[in-house]
Amino acid sequence: MLTLIFDLDNTIYPVSAISGSLFRPLFSLLERPEYGLDEQTRQEARRQIMRRPFQQVAEEFRFPEQLVRESLDLLRTLTVEVPMTTFADYPAVRQVPAQRFLVTTGFPRLQESKIDRLGIRDDFREIFIIDPDRSPLTKKDIFGIIREKYGLEFSGMVVVGDDPESEIRGASELGIRSFLLDPQDEHPGAPCSYRGRRLSELVRFLEAVRTEPNERS
Repeated sequence: MLTLIFDLDNTIYPVSAISGSLFRPLFSLLERPEYGLDEQTRQEARRQIMRRPFQQVAEEFRFPEQLVRESLDLLRTLTVEVPMTTFADYPAVRQVPAQRFLVTTGFPRLQESKIDRLGIRDDFREIFIIDPDRSPLTKKDIFGIIREKYGLEFSGMVVVGDDPESEIRGASELGIRSFLLDPQDEHPGAPCSYRGRRLSELVRFLEAVRTEPNERS
């Protein structure tokens, strides 16, 4: 049986669907004049915050220490309070015979609330939430932990995600197949096994993987 390891944000659901209400208080902090962020920086930071862990974005854009502290205080207590739905083709992925794990990076309370709002908790054998505030582990590290804990082989695993520099690169370095969800064709050179615009393409990719003569479960 295949083992599928999913990312959460922008892989199972679109962050853009909730970002307006969820991140409004955080984006308001970025607007404060005392932090000295120009409009171009704010726009790009907002875009990246919807794709990557806040800590990484804050470091890349060199946010002032006070802004980082206020933002982290806010994000640690944030939860999703609006309805959420998965991508329309996620139910088709549910039907693929496989055991599934979820590996996501972020603030635990926030990520847990997304999982519950989406109603996907029972889809996964185990859920791993990496909190950058408290753990130095990467998704690559978690892939190794899953392999060891459940007695798996990397050859029978497939990582599914949207970030070529996180879960996709980690999978590549371990020799795990990967599917990069890239709706806008932004990452043509990503080190993935397959790149698709929609999750429905993952179903076809997995069927090809399942029928490979040397595929081991």
